[in-house]
Amino acid sequence: MNPRKLKIEILFPVLNEHKRLRRGIETTVRYLRTHPRLTEQADFLLTIIDNGSEDDTPEIGRSLADTYDEVRFKRIEERGVGIAFYTGVKESTADVIGQMDIDLSTDIRNLSRVVKILSAHPEIDYINGTRFSRRSQTVGRKWYRMITSMGMLFLLKTVFFMRATDALCGFTWVRREAAGKLVQVTRPERGWFYMVEFLLRAERMGLKIVDLPVVFTEDYDTTVHVGSTIVNYLKNIAKLRVALWQETF
Repeated sequence: MNPRKLKIEILFPVLNEHKRLRRGIETTVRYLRTHPRLTEQADFLLTIIDNGSEDDTPEIGRSLADTYDEVRFKRIEERGVGIAFYTGVKESTADVIGQMDIDLSTDIRNLSRVVKILSAHPEIDYINGTRFSRRSQTVGRKWYRMITSMGMLFLLKTVFFMRATDALCGFTWVRREAAGKLVQVTRPERGWFYMVEFLLRAERMGLKIVDLPVVFTEDYDTTVHVGSTIVNYLKNIAKLRVALWQETF
């Protein structure tokens, strides 16, 4: 008897991504359609979550949803990857909820490994993509980005005793039951730090987490502003530390 196919929803949070949205979605659809062994194991839904774009990203997203059966478009007015991911998790009915960056910095071929692991190991709750495992490959990463990432990783491990080797790869996969528990306890942070807290909370809950080494290519044509992002992370590390301390006592 063949095991039941997994239902996997991939969330693509986007903000003013008219340059990369069509390419990212069409590349993903093409990959799924040309890998029948992958689609024999799982059914996929690609959900574009536009969070407050002011360019023609919504029009492109709706066009893609009209063109491809695998694609759905949703618009929310609040900006931020965190609120987009939170919204997608709350509304999803899939067995597994994933999050990928629309620039596909994490090689789309890593998706096959995710499906293989989740299909063969029902005890695994969470797959966390990592750029910093010894078996990971990073391409085109400039020294200042590496220093920034490693500094953030050092802080997370020092302050929160994080066991994972990365927290911001943009390649996250969680079974729905576990994701539902996590959105109930995470704070309503709109930005990227929400994904950090999501992982840290998963560790504190004792969920079965796998660090997955990935092939990662840095994209410097990005809407992310490094300076303001670092400041945001530092503020949220302090807030989360206080919140976790208060929960302990």
